[in-house]
Amino acid sequence: MTAKNCLLFWGLILFQGITIKTSFAQQPKLPTQWTKPAMESTAPFPEYPRPQLERKEWMNLNGKWDYIGGKHIASALNPIKPASFSEKTEKILVPYCPESVLSGIERNQEINMWYRRTFEIPSAWNGKQIIINFDAVDHDATLFVNGEKAGSHSGGYSSFHINITKFIKAGTNTIIVAAHDANDGRTPSGKNGPRGDYTFTSGIWQSVWLEPVNEHYIKNIRLLPDLANNRLEVFVDADAAQVKASAFDEKKLVTETSGRSGTKLYIPIKDPKLWSPDNPFLYGLSITLMDNKGNVTDEVKSYFGMRDIKLGNVNGVIRPLFNNKFVMQVGLLDQGYWPDGILTAPTEEALKYDIEFTKKAGFNLIRKHMKTEPKRFYYWADKLGLLVWQDMPAIWYQHEDTAKVRSSFRKELHAMIDDLYNSPSIITWVPFNENWGAFNVKEITDWVKQLDPSRLVNGNSGFNNNPGYQKAAGDPGNGDFVDTHIYVGPNGASTPDGKRAASLGEFGGVGLFVRGHMWPVENNAYAYEATSDRLTDRYVLLMDQVEQLMRYQGLSIAVYTQTTDVEHEVNGILTYDRAIEKMDIKRVKAVNEAVINAGNELNRK
Repeated sequence: MTAKNCLLFWGLILFQGITIKTSFAQQPKLPTQWTKPAMESTAPFPEYPRPQLERKEWMNLNGKWDYIGGKHIASALNPIKPASFSEKTEKILVPYCPESVLSGIERNQEINMWYRRTFEIPSAWNGKQIIINFDAVDHDATLFVNGEKAGSHSGGYSSFHINITKFIKAGTNTIIVAAHDANDGRTPSGKNGPRGDYTFTSGIWQSVWLEPVNEHYIKNIRLLPDLANNRLEVFVDADAAQVKASAFDEKKLVTETSGRSGTKLYIPIKDPKLWSPDNPFLYGLSITLMDNKGNVTDEVKSYFGMRDIKLGNVNGVIRPLFNNKFVMQVGLLDQGYWPDGILTAPTEEALKYDIEFTKKAGFNLIRKHMKTEPKRFYYWADKLGLLVWQDMPAIWYQHEDTAKVRSSFRKELHAMIDDLYNSPSIITWVPFNENWGAFNVKEITDWVKQLDPSRLVNGNSGFNNNPGYQKAAGDPGNGDFVDTHIYVGPNGASTPDGKRAASLGEFGGVGLFVRGHMWPVENNAYAYEATSDRLTDRYVLLMDQVEQLMRYQGLSIAVYTQTTDVEHEVNGILTYDRAIEKMDIKRVKAVNEAVINAGNELNRK
């Protein structure tokens, strides 16, 4: 963005701030180009929320809800009856958390949150089962429908659904959601916790939506590409019935298979088109459920990518092999925070923007750090072609009330893997980061590998770093990576140990101050440069050193910190508002591609 355009942009934001202020009590501390459209939206995120299990009919419940919240209101932790709403309640814009300016509330750490809205069931849905879907509510959620308790869920990063058919009536229906978030570090919370660096968040922070289904319907699907046998393994979770699964290349039918739900089915894919960052080809998938009389009871659309990830030997060095070749993974640490939405991107375009920018800058990897994203984030990574390392959000007090706290961590880690299992872009799970909340690391690393043998596992990324308040768990000695974090680095990165590949899970962190585009706190970084040119020079030098480590020390992954500035941190390649590219992106792309191409050369030796 040129200086002239930057001034025009900010002039527009300041002018539009008047409109924002008349609709909301809050003034954005640091608006983005998507802040105003998000605030003015009557139904944020109108796109279908679950692209790998998509039905034609659904109802978006995002938008304005009645809201009451705060530490001193009625407890929202597993209540037996709903709270009473007065006629003059606040309004909250779902799915933005109440701590964010986009929500219209913008208060810190509410703890107890109550949401209410009404809807009517379309006449076309008469006779159908009605399912309500919540993509994420932090942390404990209880649902009431027309005054009756319909269900509950615990876990801030995992999706859940509740069948509310028996509570629905003709005409107007009222739902009330009680959300409780103690934010005490005893549940998975990542950076969104008492020892995290950034603004706490709570409550509903991803989409809420309804869909109609028949009595017998597809609850879930599990997709596993099998390159060794040129086939896709499909598991359909549904009441025992006949299933037909069809694969498509664009609109052309490739092949199909049929069998019983609840069993593994195999779709042969002759001469498969492989999915990769360079060619992110996705097959279409249609799954039809039929009863014993042959009547169709459900049909969903999905997609899949044919790809493979494993460890292998390249010229005597253990490295990750992607589709049977070594691909040097050059990535960004992506924390997914926003100045207006905090944990929630303001719009679909914003969510997609970070992925497009990462791709434009020549990176082939995102390390999604200490949080999960809506499923549409992974859809765009799948579609645009970026590899993803997925972190598990940390707990903080893993040694207190261990039976409860550690069980909570394991439960949500399992749920995260189940939620995101079908995404071809995800190639590595990261259970722990720098010993934060780490416990039984060796056992959990093996457990994750058993849950998903098709992907790699990095048990403790940056095991060489440790928070001062606890004893270091250190290198678990198992899993697929020896992973160190070096700031600024990269020299000192780990080397392969004969059974695991070497990863530099974080390095860099070099900051640049950009006036007018920083969060209003004291800003910092691991190191600094004074100008964009000098910052770019520094980055190019760091990547030249990464290439040396790859060629001669066996390094296979390098993850630079980070995609954007985040609140007090000014070490992003983009400013926190995504308005300014802090480096010369053409030079960044050139050196990234040079390092990746140098890795490709190792396959030819």
